[in-house]
Amino acid sequence: QVRLAESGGGSVQPGGSLRLSCAASGLTTGISVTRWYRQSPGKQRELVAHITPTGNSYYATSVADRFTISWDNANHMSFLQMNSLKANDTGVYYCNLYVAGRDFWGQGTQVTVSS
Repeated sequence: QVRLAESGGGSVQPGGSLRLSCAASGLTTGISVTRWYRQSPGKQRELVAHITPTGNSYYATSVADRFTISWDNANHMSFLQMNSLKANDTGVYYCNLYVAGRDFWGQGTQVTVSS
């Protein structure tokens, strides 16, 4: 069973940075896509970024020039580097892996951007 555990969330002032980590365990096959989602207060969960095993990445327009997604295949870890954080980046961030035709989710990590 694949399990994901996010970490790295916290409270930061606008303009600050955070680096989220997602540790995957139980992987026995290669992944198809790694994604990070967020759910902001009062909003639906939205895709923030994804990366394929070949390194092709996608970013939501709102984060494209501030966030960077990566996948460490040797250690089965995903990272989301978040710079120049804004108040509307506040939310719970979830790691998602698509493996062998199934989606796996972490429990989420809270990010709060406030002065």
